[in-house]
Amino acid sequence: MATPTLLILNGPNLNLLGTREPGIYGSSTLEDVEQLCASAAGAHGWAVTCRQSNHEGELVDAIHAAAGTADGIVINAGAYTHTSVALRDAIAGVGLPTVEVHISNVHRREEFRHHSYLSAVSDAVIVGAGVDGYRLAVDHLVRKLTAA
Repeated sequence: MATPTLLILNGPNLNLLGTREPGIYGSSTLEDVEQLCASAAGAHGWAVTCRQSNHEGELVDAIHAAAGTADGIVINAGAYTHTSVALRDAIAGVGLPTVEVHISNVHRREEFRHHSYLSAVSDAVIVGAGVDGYRLAVDHLVRKLTAA
């Protein structure tokens, strides 16, 4: 039997973690986040596939591909959270359990960040827990999918 897998999908500018606005996003790098997710999933006997892109279509393609390769999705779509109906439709279309993650508390930031197109099609939303939000998302999905 194949190892259950989660797709960890990061959107635009998350490749700059560790150097981009550390007062907001902290000092952890994207590699640190990916290792955190792998460790959290591995503790449950699960695996992760990590992807990052600054391009909306590549993120949509990764979500589509997840339908045949992953059991759930953890997504931080970055700024596309607030603009992309395409990502929303891709998540709804594949029907995989999904957790939306934001490192910062978007509700304490600019007004345009308060709306998410992804929240309505996500099983959970984790906001403002720093990079630990990814671990919480992995743990949540593993529990949800193991109980199913």
